[in-house]
Amino acid sequence: MTNIIHINHNSPIPLHMQVEDILRQLIAMPVYENGKLLPNEVELAKRLGISRNTVRQAINKLVFEGLLIRKKGVGTKIAKGKTVTTRLDSWHSFSQEMSGKGIPFVNYDIKVSWVKPIPEVVEFFNISPDKEILKLERLRGSEEDRAIVYFISYFHPRVGLTGKEDFSRPLYTILEEDYATIASISKEEISAELAENWIAKKLSIHKGAPLLKRKRNVFDPGERPVEYNIGYYNAEHFTYSIEIRGGK
Repeated sequence: MTNIIHINHNSPIPLHMQVEDILRQLIAMPVYENGKLLPNEVELAKRLGISRNTVRQAINKLVFEGLLIRKKGVGTKIAKGKTVTTRLDSWHSFSQEMSGKGIPFVNYDIKVSWVKPIPEVVEFFNISPDKEILKLERLRGSEEDRAIVYFISYFHPRVGLTGKEDFSRPLYTILEEDYATIASISKEEISAELAENWIAKKLSIHKGAPLLKRKRNVFDPGERPVEYNIGYYNAEHFTYSIEIRGGK
């Protein structure tokens, strides 16, 4: 393992990406596949001569890929049989998805606020829990007065959003054209849930009705976090389909 735990400080490859490569090599070792905990953040940072935040950024990446599981007070180990991660060749915003299908849509409600981040966002952005960030909530649907999805988005402070933007415009157009931030990578988790009372009211459905919950972690081309997004879809009016082609 000593040969693996090594950083090239003169390399043009960013430090966090080098740490990711180290972690991927550790994951492939039988001792860790059998359940042994990986070295913790402090130990790795000391051995590599880098900051703990850099190590945490690399670990966060693999946690969001579903390769690692981190438990507070316990440690980090390989995820086995918990999630399946599929890398798609392209992804689209809701606006692009609807436009591509020729379905006119409207924004029924848009709410902008500055809030303290929830724990999942603190971990994803690697920021202080006391740091206020922009929260964007949007209720969107068809022109036939039918709500389809309720989005909740949080944005990394680095992006520079002020909250005064015209969020009726496509979100990723705003980021790219106004803030030179390109949403390049999306990592998603999709699950089925029953509607709690608050979201049932938003989507005008019955409490306990089926929902599709879609969590999206968005990164820029440098793989820095940009947006943490949760979408609650009315399962009666929305189907998520994936086409997968086998290799030749």
